[in-house]
Amino acid sequence: MDHEAALLLVAGVAVFAGAVVQGGVGFGLGLVAAPVITLLDPTVMPGAVQVVNMTMPLFTLAREWRRTEWRGAGFALLGRLPGSAAGALVIVYVSTATLGVLVGVMVLAAVVLTARAVAVPRNGATLTAAGFLSGITGTATGIGGPPIALVYQSARGPEIRATLATFFCLSAAQSLVILGLLGRLPARALVAGAALVPFVLLGHAASGPLRRYLDGGRVRGAVLAVAAVSACALLGQSLAR
Repeated sequence: MDHEAALLLVAGVAVFAGAVVQGGVGFGLGLVAAPVITLLDPTVMPGAVQVVNMTMPLFTLAREWRRTEWRGAGFALLGRLPGSAAGALVIVYVSTATLGVLVGVMVLAAVVLTARAVAVPRNGATLTAAGFLSGITGTATGIGGPPIALVYQSARGPEIRATLATFFCLSAAQSLVILGLLGRLPARALVAGAALVPFVLLGHAASGPLRRYLDGGRVRGAVLAVAAVSACALLGQSLAR
C-alpha cells in the first residue's frame, strides 16, 4: 500500500467513525475527522472536512427531513453568516490555535453548566448566537457542531438530527464558498473530501443501531458527551499547532 492510499484509509476510518456518531447523535463528524485529517495533511484543511460536513446531512435529511424545526434552523443560519465572515478573518489575521483553545474552554464550561441542569433556552437569541459561534469555529477549524447542539440538547432525537442536518449542510456550503473566495480552498482539498464521501455513506448506514438506542431517552446525555469530546479534540488540535 503506497503512502497516499494509507493516508486515505486512516482518514477514511476517522470519517466513518464520525459519521456513525453523527448518524446517531446529530453531530460529531467534524470532531472525529478534523483532528485526524489535520495531523495527516494540514494542507487540505478545513476544506476537506467541509466537503464531508456538507455531504453527511444529505443522508440524514433523506430519512428525517420532516422533523426539521425550520424556525430554529433559520435563526441559527442567520447567525452563521456573520459568524462565517468572522471565521474568515480569523483564518487570515488570528491564530486558529488561540481561537481553538478559547472555544474549547467555552464549550467545556457550557457542558458542565448544562449537565448540572442549567437550562439553555431555545429561542431566537440563543439560536442566532449559537449559529454565530458555530460559523466562526466551523469555518476556521472544521468543528462547528457543539454550540448549536447544546441549544438543542433537550429536543427529541429525530428533531435534533434533522434540524442540525439542515443547518450543517447549508453552513458547510457557505464555508466552502468563503474559503474559495479567500483562496484557501485548493483543488486537492476538494479531491480529498470527495474521496472520503464513500466512508461517510458507510458510516451513516452503520449508525442505525446507535440511533435506535439513543432515541430511547438517551440523546441528551449523548449530546453532552459528544460536545465535551469535541471541545477536548479542539483543544488538543489547537495546542498541537
